[in-house]
Amino acid sequence: MQKIRSIGLTVKNADRSQEFYTKALSFELVSDITVEGQNYSEIEGVDRAKIRIVTLQLGDEQIELMEYLNVEGKPIPKDSQSNDLWFQHLAIVVSDIDRAFAHLRSFPIVPISTAPQTIPPENQEAAGVRAFKFKDIDGHNLELIWFPEDKGQEKWHQKSDRCFLGIDHSAIAISNTEQSLHFYRDLLGMQIKGGSLNQGETQVRLDNLPQAKVKITALRPIQGGLGIELLDYLVTPKGRPIPRDWKSCDIAHMQVQLIVNDLDRLLEKLRQNKVELSSPQLVQFGDNSSFSRQSCLVKDPDGHAILLTSIPVEPE
Repeated sequence: MQKIRSIGLTVKNADRSQEFYTKALSFELVSDITVEGQNYSEIEGVDRAKIRIVTLQLGDEQIELMEYLNVEGKPIPKDSQSNDLWFQHLAIVVSDIDRAFAHLRSFPIVPISTAPQTIPPENQEAAGVRAFKFKDIDGHNLELIWFPEDKGQEKWHQKSDRCFLGIDHSAIAISNTEQSLHFYRDLLGMQIKGGSLNQGETQVRLDNLPQAKVKITALRPIQGGLGIELLDYLVTPKGRPIPRDWKSCDIAHMQVQLIVNDLDRLLEKLRQNKVELSSPQLVQFGDNSSFSRQSCLVKDPDGHAILLTSIPVEPE
């Protein structure tokens, strides 16, 4: 596996979401296209899909706001909690979390955390990290995160006059760490890049979850860059599973797009390990540039969506 290209979010209204992400979080518009046809229906598992895709960028990272124009998806449950297995957030790195929090409060967010929290010294792996969790206008989970000098990727410590710097990772709630590591590490080839056990009053205030105790495993592709964090909540009872009837057009849907080297061989390995494929087959896309790509949407052990895409190769 090479890298995470982007993270897609299904939204109710692309114009409204674009305004929020650009004004509240300083994302910048990259492209705005509408796609339809059998290949997009197959890749997302939604009949006659017509999708407006607005691509936004913050720093080096991109998100895709996906509005289904001819299908109305189910909203995110209002009683969602951080340990429900559909929980997934984008961790947006900031240079000054107090300044970012003050700016954000003038927008229609729903707080999860009571206020920005600082991980205490006894948690050596994450000590000093500051974070604040909240929901966007559709209910997607987001996090502001600030890293002290001895934590986080080197690029987050470069001097910048920008408050919002980029996306460090997407964190997903999981039911079992070893089960998820088999998928992300053993099958997809991601590498463990740290982790921590977060608990106590700070985590309760951060997650708005009584008795919050979460085992965190940080993963990154071989090429580095945007990563995935596994959130294994060690609370009883476990969070609710992702409903089997949820589809890509439902607002809770998020998909991590992974660029991979040999998609055919990887899919064969995934099939042998009984990984669920949302796409009925490998879908071929021909672009207007002389490049072509192949993609397939698969589900991790808890139902989180991963869009596998082959590296485009220019014909000789």
